[in-house]
Amino acid sequence: MPFGDWILLWYTRFKKPSLRPTTQAYYENLIERHIRPDIGRIPLNKLTQNDLQQFYARQKAGGRQIRIDRYGPGLSDPVIRACHTQCRAALEKARATGLIRVNPAIGCKLPPKKVREMQVLTREEMRRFIIQAKEDGCFELFLLELCTGMRRGEIAALQWNDLNLRTGELHISRQATTVGGRIQIYPPKTKASIRTVRLPPAITAVLAALKERTDSRWMFPSPVKEDAPRHPSAIRKMLGRTLERAECKHIRFHDLRHTFTTTALQYGMDVKTLSAMIGHISAETTLNIYTHITDDMQKNAADKIERGFGRGEGSLSEGEKLPAPPVKTAQRAAFEPYRGKYRKPGTGCVSKLNDHLFEGRYSPTNAYGKRVSKTVYARTKEECEEKLTALITRIKAEIAEEKKRLKAGETPHAKSKSAPL
Repeated sequence: MPFGDWILLWYTRFKKPSLRPTTQAYYENLIERHIRPDIGRIPLNKLTQNDLQQFYARQKAGGRQIRIDRYGPGLSDPVIRACHTQCRAALEKARATGLIRVNPAIGCKLPPKKVREMQVLTREEMRRFIIQAKEDGCFELFLLELCTGMRRGEIAALQWNDLNLRTGELHISRQATTVGGRIQIYPPKTKASIRTVRLPPAITAVLAALKERTDSRWMFPSPVKEDAPRHPSAIRKMLGRTLERAECKHIRFHDLRHTFTTTALQYGMDVKTLSAMIGHISAETTLNIYTHITDDMQKNAADKIERGFGRGEGSLSEGEKLPAPPVKTAQRAAFEPYRGKYRKPGTGCVSKLNDHLFEGRYSPTNAYGKRVSKTVYARTKEECEEKLTALITRIKAEIAEEKKRLKAGETPHAKSKSAPL
């Protein structure tokens, strides 16, 4: 039997049933694009450790098939290790069933396992980031992320019934993932990821105001597809654009989670509470990931103990107090957010008709799927903006009410002035 046939049989019969759809897609990509085309024709009982080592070397030198101009011709070290993991597991199953005597994958030399460097935003970067996010229309999403440290799929899958606006409790019980370019909603991987976090009152108030403006069961709905959450890839692109405009370093969405966790530890949150809040299986996992932060905390604690209670030479005498450290007040640099050439979707438009007359126009899609246009007029641009905002709020409420009537099966009021909306 060729090794390519065996690894496909092993995956289909023994591995695939226990995998989540996103993991299935990843495994199938490695098997069909890299493993089977390269060493799939070698007979299973003749595959050697040298064959595997040469396979890893070839993939490292020129195995990449997409985005070569960006990442180079070779596969990354984590992908090479993932190929080895699958080959080793398939060969171990063949050995256990008596098809081969020894597992040739045992003892292979692999690229070193490198931990990706963690990046966090500084306080000044966070300030600029939030200011720019407010201008870009993604303020609530990123503010919630910086206050909870949720995973990208978790925050994309939030619905309004997950939030208790009275108590501020937010229940996290699902995540959005992309399979074949389409969004799928699944429960989290582990039981620890199903959790409830309590939001500060200020954050709850911000979300309550967002709910008043949102006509969807999703907390962060898709702007292009009805009754769907915002696409995780769209959130990633939105993050990159906002970071660039806010003059912050480029980081991943997961680094916002690191930013929250690092800030929480630095401000004294205990590891056990933090571990439950971010959905880790145990506090040990949190300690392993953020060892550098907890080490600094221990050093600072030891310094305080030595200064406060030390009685050696040069230490404080009894009754003597520590001098207060000098307080430095740094001047914050003024930051003006980047404002695009075009207005945000759903905010209408304002046109100047003459020196003393401005027109505000809003053209939504009504409950019947038809586009309608409404206008307001004012003598100044500021007054026109205020009237337009009030008009948009009223029309959205009317459209939402009409949609509820249609869902309930009520006959629309044909002669009602609000019916077209």
